[in-house]
Amino acid sequence: MTVSEVHTLLLDEYPPRDYPMLAMRWTISDLTQYIRQMFELDSHLQNIEVIGEVSNLRVPSSGHAYFTLKDSGSQLRCVMWANIHRNAPSFKDGDQVVAGGHLSVYERDGQYQLYCRRITPAGVGDLYAQYEALKARLQEEGLFDAENKLMPPAQPRTIGVVTSPSTAALQDLLNVLRRRNPMVRVVLSGAPVQGGPAAPEILDALGRLEAYHAQHRLDAVLIVRGGGSIEDLWCFNDEHLVRGVAAAAQRLPIVAGVGHEIDFTLIDFAASVRAPTPSAAAELITPVTVDEQHSSLQVLASRLHLSVHDHLAEAAQQVDWLRQQLQRLSPQGTMDNARQHIDSLLARAERATHASIGLKRAHLTGLHTTLQAYSPQATLDRGYAIVQDDKGQIIRRSADTQPGQQIAIRLAEGQISAHIIDEETPDG
Repeated sequence: MTVSEVHTLLLDEYPPRDYPMLAMRWTISDLTQYIRQMFELDSHLQNIEVIGEVSNLRVPSSGHAYFTLKDSGSQLRCVMWANIHRNAPSFKDGDQVVAGGHLSVYERDGQYQLYCRRITPAGVGDLYAQYEALKARLQEEGLFDAENKLMPPAQPRTIGVVTSPSTAALQDLLNVLRRRNPMVRVVLSGAPVQGGPAAPEILDALGRLEAYHAQHRLDAVLIVRGGGSIEDLWCFNDEHLVRGVAAAAQRLPIVAGVGHEIDFTLIDFAASVRAPTPSAAAELITPVTVDEQHSSLQVLASRLHLSVHDHLAEAAQQVDWLRQQLQRLSPQGTMDNARQHIDSLLARAERATHASIGLKRAHLTGLHTTLQAYSPQATLDRGYAIVQDDKGQIIRRSADTQPGQQIAIRLAEGQISAHIIDEETPDG
């Protein structure tokens, strides 16, 4: 029998038909731990350097740095522990860097990642450089100047919204409006809010609302989208869209509520007002009274207290569990996983705190706007005047005056003295 015949025979007969191969059964934890050990046993993965663009950089209170390195085809999660991060060159989202370290697995998420021991700058990423260059050019043109923009009214009745009808951001916005002012009428102009063709379609949606405003009147327009990476939000940095929003803000109040609190796009600067989130945009456009504000703050404070307490209790339980795990598992790998997990728990508590503070800030902004709109000085500033007699009493009807009577007219700035003439006296 030749070698080729033996090979063919083995292919035909193996595995035996009467004895099928049985799959090995794993728990997810055991499988993930095994994969981590395989990474750490591969010497080629224990000292590598990777070049890419930094995105989604996050440094919680622990001082550890979590970020993503990406290129045009893929991305890699990275972590740099606080003792290394403190002495490393500073870097930020958009920077092109070379990161060195070893690959391993974060067991809780089943995610492989680079544990950075060193990092060096390699230039600024293309997207971030484009963003900064366009922002500087448009700002120099005066496109972002606040004096050219209309501000939202204190009590809007009809609001236009530009977003995708299928987004969670729209539902969040509508829930806030229903809770705070169910009498507000919402006019939706749908458009995709992510991807290459999104920018011109958002601009078309805004144009439809401007045409509607010309016939039926809108008090403000909200352009909203939930959070995402710089790539997800890139359509809101399109130059034509930014110029269109800036022009529209001179004819109609525009509120931009795109991304999360830390996300900034160029339409934030072109719009009349920026809100940190879609929900905050709805809060801003529907201010509440002083009593409602006080009650809301009390509820938020109570929820914040319970949330922090629950997160701290959960974190304490997780720390106890991780301490037990350290006693029986590989020290280095388990310690790396444990402190990253603790950071994720603390980040959840921090996000809850920041969200509450953001809502309070939006509440207070709305209250301040309402108080300004209803002040007597604001009424005078709009061109109205207060007429008083010589005793300082306000005159509301012409029937309350007499010919020859001295009156004082109070304006936004200063006061004019005058007297009443008899309208029936013939001229000359």
